[in-house]
Amino acid sequence: MAKGLPAAASEGLHNPLHDTLPEWLHDVFKPDAELLPTTVAVSLGVAFVLGCVVAGIYRLTSGRPRGQSVGLLASLVLLTVLISLVTLVIGNNIARAFSLAGVLAIVRFRTVVEDTRDTGFVIFAVAVGMAVGAGYPTAALIGIPFAAVAALLFRRRGEEPSGSALDYVLTVRVGVGYTPETLFREPFAKHVDQSRLTATTTARGGAALDLTYAVRLRHENAAVALVAALNGVEGIQQVELKQT
Repeated sequence: MAKGLPAAASEGLHNPLHDTLPEWLHDVFKPDAELLPTTVAVSLGVAFVLGCVVAGIYRLTSGRPRGQSVGLLASLVLLTVLISLVTLVIGNNIARAFSLAGVLAIVRFRTVVEDTRDTGFVIFAVAVGMAVGAGYPTAALIGIPFAAVAALLFRRRGEEPSGSALDYVLTVRVGVGYTPETLFREPFAKHVDQSRLTATTTARGGAALDLTYAVRLRHENAAVALVAALNGVEGIQQVELKQT
């Protein structure tokens, strides 16, 4: 009862809106338990180490040139740490989990995943981070070897060691109305040992296509010859070759 107010007046101070709100909403800002700094630090440290393990497994089994995978390697480590932190913050609070889902729904990711294996490793990092954040690091330690064995067993066959001086990223702009496979057939046959299309985008308001390939040249001196050969083909507007 408020001091100096009669009982009826003090009852009038009660906010009726409080009774209409769902119970879970009152607990949104109520911590489930105190998180000790040492607990947070140890969890994030373990998540960082295991995230590096996940990134290492991806690096060993992807077969990609190093320059093309370095971005995803960093993302896998960062994802593991952040998911662990998010799981620590959520705890057993259902309301906080729904609040987080609503916030994340606002985010839009524009990057196209080039390989379905990349998606699998992203989920791998998320699962490891959740296990560590939820207090089950043993589950993560047991699961990592199984995922590593699966990635090794089902890696692409016939891949050569990546990071060679012969690995390049080739970007070619082709005018609309031309078939890229036909334009590239002869230059690729002469100067390219392996090639893989990694991205396709429109250019010049839809009047051209930019095609990006991961290529391995037949020999070190083939770079200039490949660019010159492609540049002389009718229908090709621009050629760019970068070493990874």
